[in-house]
Amino acid sequence: MSDSSAPVVPAVGTSAGDVPVLELRSVGLAYGGLVALSSVDIQIHRGQIAGLIGPNGAGKTSLFDVVTGLTKPSSGRVLLHGRDVTHAWPSTRARLGLGRTFQRLELFSSLTVRENVAVAAEAACRSRLRPRRWHLFESDAHAAVDAQLERLGLGDFASERVDTLSTGTARLVEVARAMASRPTILLLDEPASGLDGEESDRLAHVLLGLALDGMAVLLVEHDVELVMRLCSSLIVLDRGSVLANGLPEAVRQQPVVREAYLGQMAIS
Repeated sequence: MSDSSAPVVPAVGTSAGDVPVLELRSVGLAYGGLVALSSVDIQIHRGQIAGLIGPNGAGKTSLFDVVTGLTKPSSGRVLLHGRDVTHAWPSTRARLGLGRTFQRLELFSSLTVRENVAVAAEAACRSRLRPRRWHLFESDAHAAVDAQLERLGLGDFASERVDTLSTGTARLVEVARAMASRPTILLLDEPASGLDGEESDRLAHVLLGLALDGMAVLLVEHDVELVMRLCSSLIVLDRGSVLANGLPEAVRQQPVVREAYLGQMAIS
């Protein structure tokens, strides 16, 4: 993608009284003597794409696990739309609008692309519809599947089994499935891994479109160029602690960030 065609990172409104979609307050996580997270404070707002970067072992996946409820923090609080969900089940958080993809592909390999996306769409529609409106369930779910397949450019693969797809295309299927649950905040764990240039550009445009529609996105990605293109804020983790948090250009110029993660080549 050329610079002239690159979409604009949406501005983030954080006016007084604006409740973050996601907030972590002094979150800590320890396994015996091993500290995975230490006093992490983060706020993600509507329409914000926040990049979460750091070296391997920095605590990024641990943070995602705490946010989604797969792991309970040792200390601190997790809030969704101002509601304390620190001890809530993952299913409760999903109903409150939390969606996630995984670093390791977590698709149903024997199902088609459409069927994989439909799993999330059907679960979301059933949880949102009142019993007396369940006659709308099937049409709502089908519409949600079609919308996400079109958005991600996956229509031609709809009838293909996911175990026959390239890694890059399967990544896009996982994003489509997460989006089919109609989240208000989407946690993406290395979604560009395995994508070619065209697929990466498509993903970038999709995420920017979601942000412009008001969705919040927290993105873990090793492609620094993609992160800098997409994100309106950058959070750097190192050894479980927030090393820096702010505007991407300002963050990546901090000497401590250059030393810990980005390096001279990545930010030159």
